[in-house]
Amino acid sequence: MQRYSLHQFLLLFTLAATFLTFQQCATNPVTGKKQFSLISEQKEIQMGQSYDPQVVAEMGIYEDADLQNFLTSEGNKMAAQSERPNLPWTFRLVDNPVVNAFAVPGGFVYFTRGIMAHFNNEAQFAGVLGHEIGHVTARHTVQQQSKQTLAQIGLIGGMVLSPEIAAQGQSLMQGMQLLFLKFGRDAESQSDRLGVKYSTAIGYDAAEMAGFFSTLDRLSGGAENRAPTFTSTHPDPLDREQTVRQLANEAQAAQPSRQFEVGRDSYLRRIDGLLYGEDPNAGYVEAGSFYHPQLRFQFKVPGQWQLLNAPTQVQIVAPDQKSVIRMTLGQGESAEAAAREFVQGNNIQVAQQSGNSINGLRAYTVIGVAQQQQQAGQQATPAIALEASFIEYGGNIYMIVGMAAETDFRRYQRDIEYTIGSFAELTDPSKLNRSPERIRIVTNNRSQTLQQALLSQGIPQDRLNEFSILNGMELNETLPTGMLYKAISGGTIK
Repeated sequence: MQRYSLHQFLLLFTLAATFLTFQQCATNPVTGKKQFSLISEQKEIQMGQSYDPQVVAEMGIYEDADLQNFLTSEGNKMAAQSERPNLPWTFRLVDNPVVNAFAVPGGFVYFTRGIMAHFNNEAQFAGVLGHEIGHVTARHTVQQQSKQTLAQIGLIGGMVLSPEIAAQGQSLMQGMQLLFLKFGRDAESQSDRLGVKYSTAIGYDAAEMAGFFSTLDRLSGGAENRAPTFTSTHPDPLDREQTVRQLANEAQAAQPSRQFEVGRDSYLRRIDGLLYGEDPNAGYVEAGSFYHPQLRFQFKVPGQWQLLNAPTQVQIVAPDQKSVIRMTLGQGESAEAAAREFVQGNNIQVAQQSGNSINGLRAYTVIGVAQQQQQAGQQATPAIALEASFIEYGGNIYMIVGMAAETDFRRYQRDIEYTIGSFAELTDPSKLNRSPERIRIVTNNRSQTLQQALLSQGIPQDRLNEFSILNGMELNETLPTGMLYKAISGGTIK
């Protein structure tokens, strides 16, 4: 157990007292109780308006007018039933295969096409939609940000005032982060309750929301592969399933004469043709190479490095996460001009630079160290060494930069140069002409198990579990004649 001096104890007590004093400055719209907040509603809306273009730029909008209208319509119905109906609510369907939904302050809610693919009825969708609206109505994001801001300010003050606390700063910060995880779990639990409340209010069977937590449990690998609950910002999916089912039963018992909608067939027909998984036209990895058919380029990915593809950049992260290679568009009329602007804009101390050719493409390469700006009283940060190449191709200038701490850079330089040196024009028709996989809704023509049905649709053995999760069923469950289920079309099923 950590021991503190009297000076440390008094300082921490003062910080805690300050924290408790500030907690009296706002009223939670959901609970009506006083809560700590440094951010006004107007500022909250401004934050959302500034975050929204960043989210759209990073993920892109998924163009499906019918699905977007459904999201917006149901979202507005729920928002009207919420404690904050007058926010400028915005609901967006984003082009990302990850199973996720999230909200930012001020009424901005986002659903990925990946999570839309995994819902199996309208009620599941509505429960999660209500959950995300709940994060906004209860001001969870701004509440969390305010608490972290104050804690960090207090801790930095402690570091300045007390050399002893400065020496313990890292461990104290870690402890504070663990403390705030509880606020995250509490917020998730409150949003689950609000999801039940809002979806029930507009007529959906909120018990179906509980069933979706079983899908989340399977997607996360089951209890044996998840982190302990106390180290996660989200409660255990199976715990949430049980709690939400109980809340749904209570909410419906209060309206015994009302019929609550599930909407299985209507939802499945709505997502027929939905893009599933990665869109190969926007880039894909295969056999150690990254191919971008739309922009017609390719490059190699070092072994065991993890590639993250987004509309505005591609990142490749080393297995130990101590180095990253980033590709984005450079700024300038030529490779040399783009390199010059990069060096000046990032305060690079150049060790080597030269014009060169990469697979017949005009390029300019810079090797150097980024000079870190250090504020007074802050601990010095390690210098970052980098190698950056600027390549002219297809009317664009592509910047590929590999970075690592200066002390580690040589360990990663060969991998960085391997990727940079492999950038080339993509001409192989077999790589260019890839169609994406899409959800295909099939009507079951006879009584059979899900496994039998999937095999009849050409789903390979090694993807059966993936498609059982996608359908929210077990492989040995029986599908009656006439039941709809999800299969796949397009792409290369393997």
